[in-house]
Amino acid sequence: MVSLLDLKLYLGVISRNADMLSINYESWHHMPDSNKNQALDNIKERFALEVSDDYIKKALGKKWRDHKSTLKKLYFKKDISLKEKLGNVPPGMLRYQWEDAVRFWSSKKGEEKLKEKKAEYEAIASTDSFANLKNIDNRIINEVLGPERYGQGLRDQIAQMQANTIEQIIEVQRKYEELHQQLRPEAAIGRQRQ
Repeated sequence: MVSLLDLKLYLGVISRNADMLSINYESWHHMPDSNKNQALDNIKERFALEVSDDYIKKALGKKWRDHKSTLKKLYFKKDISLKEKLGNVPPGMLRYQWEDAVRFWSSKKGEEKLKEKKAEYEAIASTDSFANLKNIDNRIINEVLGPERYGQGLRDQIAQMQANTIEQIIEVQRKYEELHQQLRPEAAIGRQRQ
């Protein structure tokens, strides 16, 4: 019996697979389709879901961005030299992927994206009394590592709606299986009476 938790956990496992979904791409949109399709095929082998491939890829993309953001927060220390950053390879990470990501984050382009996002979130925080100032840096890192185009908030909402759809489908499948299991003994009893 497949549960939503199983799917979420498995998406997380796949998103951290350095051979399949490398972190040295600037964004999910730069990830080759062949890599995304390999991950999707792997997921489909384990889960029979009635949702489109795009839904699964978007959910997987979010997990991948979250993983990349977590790696940056934990291992990309601002107060050490570039050489030390390059050598601070997370466990299980392929060195060349880590070095490519560190070089991007340390590049002028990577730093500019970070500055742009920080200014954007600070502007939002100054006008929104509900904005959580402690999370600005985390949100910026996640934004910079994800799609850099306009409409990120809308994409996030769509991804959440798709994740909710997946949850609903899994729940319907679970209920169907439970009902099917309950009906089997009843059908056997009915046949015995005849």
